[in-house]
Amino acid sequence: MELAEWEPVYETILRDFGFDRTADEHARDVLAEIATPFEFDRLAGVAGETVAIAGGGPSIEAETDRAADADFVVAASVAADHLSDAGVDVDLMVTDLDKNVHSAIELSHAGVPVAVHAHGDNVPAVREHVPEFDQEQVLATTQAAPVGPVYNFGGFTDGDRAAFLADEFGAAELRFPGWDLEDRSVDPMKRQKLDWAERLLYWLERRRGDEFEVLDSRRDEIDTSVLPI
Repeated sequence: MELAEWEPVYETILRDFGFDRTADEHARDVLAEIATPFEFDRLAGVAGETVAIAGGGPSIEAETDRAADADFVVAASVAADHLSDAGVDVDLMVTDLDKNVHSAIELSHAGVPVAVHAHGDNVPAVREHVPEFDQEQVLATTQAAPVGPVYNFGGFTDGDRAAFLADEFGAAELRFPGWDLEDRSVDPMKRQKLDWAERLLYWLERRRGDEFEVLDSRRDEIDTSVLPI
């Protein structure tokens, strides 16, 4: 994902949520002071493979086998714990440090890469927790412009960032166990984030010339007016 492609969508997200870009940039800079450049060959196992993008929705407990059947498993946030409990190895975790931080830290020290994301309201968590990681396993990310060892592969929530990251590293097929885009029990902010995750997955599948099963029967209802398609 080139920044020029991501930028208009990012600006729309900022407006929609009322977020402050300078806060995102500050968080990115704090993370850049801590992180070291990531060796991308650690994710060589993604290229040409079937990758499970495991979400942390209620359905993950019943769908861990769909992750286990994939060649490479990316866990978004708490999905890592559900998969671990089911005996499914995680190959990459994606987190913005809002939940199960110690699981992420433990995975890093076990040699599992963790994509750690900095945004406007998680600076305290970045300062406190990122130094506790095995720094060689930290893939630092931002939704603003990339700087130094902090990268931007596209995406907004942990789940859709995981999908964009897998695409960036050459995944042949993406599967989505544990995704509950229709969950209406969440609070309004989470609902808004799920709506954006859905839009961004739609954009990604169009970019790939693909169709993700997680969007089947939902495409006609997605507001795509904000996407560059």
